[in-house]
Amino acid sequence: MLGIHNLHTSVKGKKILQGISLKIKASEIHAIMGPNGSGKSTLACALAGHPAYKVTAGKVSLDEQDLLVMSPDERSRAGLFLAFQYPVEIPGVKVQNFLRQVYQARFAGQKEKQFDSVMAFRKYLEKLAQELQVKPELLKRGLNEGFSGGEKKRLEILQMAVLEPKFAVLDETDSGLDIDAIKAVAAGIKHNIVKYNTGVILITHYQRILNFIQPDFVHVMVRGKIVESGGKELVKKLEQAGYQKWS
Repeated sequence: MLGIHNLHTSVKGKKILQGISLKIKASEIHAIMGPNGSGKSTLACALAGHPAYKVTAGKVSLDEQDLLVMSPDERSRAGLFLAFQYPVEIPGVKVQNFLRQVYQARFAGQKEKQFDSVMAFRKYLEKLAQELQVKPELLKRGLNEGFSGGEKKRLEILQMAVLEPKFAVLDETDSGLDIDAIKAVAAGIKHNIVKYNTGVILITHYQRILNFIQPDFVHVMVRGKIVESGGKELVKKLEQAGYQKWS
């Protein structure tokens, strides 16, 4: 379980999150929706350990481990994954080499997860890319270098599959995507949930991706607080009425 209890954060002295509490179990999908500036991305960054986001109160545990005492890389090795709203471009670092390095870091010391050679890993990666509708030629290019928005987001789902996280925080992974890309990304997310029992926090503004990924729970965040929670029926209410009742 990923447990978030009474989490408070600040950025440059400004209070953002003001008492967030959530419990995400394996294979559960929790959608978080809310207006711009409500703290959704702050939650993602705080969970990942971004140094600019200071946790001022509260607790976060991942399978009874204290997540807040871990460095960002330790959180990743413990099984937490973050998909960025704006994936970083790293020219000159090939995707396949990058993914091999992160795989080795994630599963260091686990003999059953090791590959006999670089080529064996690349074959595994190519098969996984095919399953997730990632073009094989992208694996030989610089990380996100010249990628379209859809290619960047599909690649993040491939990274998620390579790392086999226990829990994933997907920060507006549907942002700027056309309908075909949304379908492909949604299928990739479901692939990870089914294959690895990954619990997911899906941060989004819109209903579109939730038409293809049925959330178990929907939470509305406004001004750094969860103001309402419910099932998928809450999404339709938000699409019709927006967030005016909390403004």
